[in-house]
Amino acid sequence: MNVRKIIGWNLRKLRVEQGLSQERLALAAEIDRSYVGRVERGSENVTIDTLETFANVLAVPVAALLIEPPKGARQPAPLSSGRKSKAG
Repeated sequence: MNVRKIIGWNLRKLRVEQGLSQERLALAAEIDRSYVGRVERGSENVTIDTLETFANVLAVPVAALLIEPPKGARQPAPLSSGRKSKAG
């Protein structure tokens, strides 16, 4: 797996684990949402500054975005689409 794919895989995994949509992550990182999607697909060459921004928003070390997933690991499932229901 190439480095761009590894970063994308980890970004999506961490984002989904935290229940963040691409849009919420993009807003918090002050980055365009479509850019986040391209990074997750591994089609964007990310700068160190952008990696640091993603890591800060996700409250993880930058190194967490560079860890190669285990062999045979499945791509993280997407979040359910649509708005979350309001509790209350």
